[in-house]
Formats: sequence, C-alpha cells, structure tokens
Amino acid sequence: MNWEANGWRVRVNFVSLLNKIRPKDHIDLLRDLLPSRYSPLQESGNGIQSVYLTEVPPALADVLIGLIGKEASLLSQQNVESVPQKPMQVENADLEVWEHHIESEIESDGQIPETEREALIVARRGQGLFKQRVMEIETQCRVTGVSNPVHLRASHCKPWRDANNEERLNGENGLLLTPTIDHLFDRGFISFEDSGVLIVSPVAHAPSLTRMGVANDRIINVGTFTEGQREFLDYHRESVLLQARH
Repeated sequence: MNWEANGWRVRVNFVSLLNKIRPKDHIDLLRDLLPSRYSPLQESGNGIQSVYLTEVPPALADVLIGLIGKEASLLSQQNVESVPQKPMQVENADLEVWEHHIESEIESDGQIPETEREALIVARRGQGLFKQRVMEIETQCRVTGVSNPVHLRASHCKPWRDANNEERLNGENGLLLTPTIDHLFDRGFISFEDSGVLIVSPVAHAPSLTRMGVANDRIINVGTFTEGQREFLDYHRESVLLQARH
C-alpha cells in the first residue's frame, strides 16, 4: 500500500494480527507509559486522529507486545528497515471501520431507547435531530455561504467517533457545512480559531483545497462562535487538525 501526503510517498506493508487488542481496554496499564508530547493515545484510551506518525516509547511498546503475545514478539525480533518519518494522514477507511464498529455497539445497546439510538446513528451523517439543533445556531455553511439545508450537513466539531452520546446530539458541537467542506473539517484538513479565522493544515493539498472552494492566498474569517462551540472547536484543533510532526 502506498501512503502519500504533501508530496511524500511511503510504501507500507501491514500484517493483520490474529490476537487483536483494543488499547482502550488496557488504558489503566498503558496510561503512565504514554509520552507527554505527540502521544498516540489520549489518557482516556481513545486515539488521536491528528497524530498519524509518532514514536512509541520502548516501555509502551514492550507492554503492547506483551498484551498481543507471541505474534508481536516474533515481529519485534525481525530486523525492520527504518525509513524517515514524513507526514502521512490516517486512511479514511480506518476511521470508517471504527465508526461502523461504534454504530453497531449503539444499535445493540438495549439500555438506550430506540428513538435515541436512531437519533445517534443518523447524527453520524450530520442529519436528523442533531442537524435540527445545529440549525438553531447556524444558518449557512461557514465557508461557502450555502444556506439551502438540502445541501448542508451538520458536522461535529468533536467527532462523532470520539464523542459521548450527549455530545453527539449537542447542537453546539456542530457547524453547518457543505459536503466537501464537511469532509475537510472532519478529516482534519481545516479547522477554525475561536476568532473565526480559518486554519488550513500544513499537510493539506493546497490545489485540491482551492478546487473545493477553500482559498489559500488570503485570511478567511467565518464569523463568531458561541461559547459552547468554542469549547468543542478547541478539541478539534487539539485532536483532529492534522499537524506536521518532525
């Protein structure tokens, strides 16, 4: 598989483990081993989308290898050719798989009322009750100015995949965006300052952004946000906006 971002291409081979583990299930064991900067995990055990290529400290690696077992031990003993670390983005397919996994858990959770389960699942696509609540705050796409609701999605500032059920339906956790702008925002290629200034990720492909309606040659201010929106945007800037790591 070739991964490419900002002009760099790296050939990557993946080995699917038979004994797969979920770090979040072992976060009490892993938390004290996480690095203070550029950690691959949040303290809650959730991943950090903005960290797409980072060093795993030896102590953390040893514990992970122990949790996975023999397969990982054999792999760690092999001589692996090191390559320069260059910025790469998380593949969209990986996020889609994870979101489908969360969606399945919600669907099978009998403790959540059926109407709420439906609202939570539809909210993932920026529609339904969540969109209604966002429309009480927002009137148009922040970037393109499109105001027809048919052409707009309610995009989560704190992504649906990272939010709890209350946050998934909180209108202040959303912005109305056209589908292309929603894609750029959800995948961390753009974000917003509290002042309304548009932030473009350093790993974004500038010509593509221009064709998608995001100017790169001037400062764009999309207007003010509510206090609640600013809190959720802080999470987006810290955990979703893609940053170049050196």
